[in-house]
Amino acid sequence: MNPSERIDQLIAELADWRGETFAAVRKTILEADPQIVEEWKYMGSPVWYRDGMIAVANAHKGKVKLTFANGASLPDPDKLFNAGLEGNARRAIDFLEGDKLNKRALKALVRAAIDYNQAKAVKRPPSKARASKAI
Repeated sequence: MNPSERIDQLIAELADWRGETFAAVRKTILEADPQIVEEWKYMGSPVWYRDGMIAVANAHKGKVKLTFANGASLPDPDKLFNAGLEGNARRAIDFLEGDKLNKRALKALVRAAIDYNQAKAVKRPPSKARASKAI
């Protein structure tokens, strides 16, 4: 079973509001950029990548949690982040029953994560130590 099929299965097994929320979050993430890749990692969690990790999602008893790998470095003008605010790198969004998904703001946050990953991936000039080994 490929990662997307495993995520489909996870969503199908969430027979309450969490399944609907998880599906809507996933759809919004994938709509943000056609080159986003879904993976299944960390002992059973959906993870989305584009030039590095964007976010990982989990369904908990009373919430759906979406954690951005580099959330602390991302602009969040719509104040979506509501969990993990004390961390140095990660930030999360806890979706609770009845919460309305702000698709526009979530897409913007996903695009900001992609921009961050791409900026981080820009190659730096080789250090003198590496350059001397190449000679």
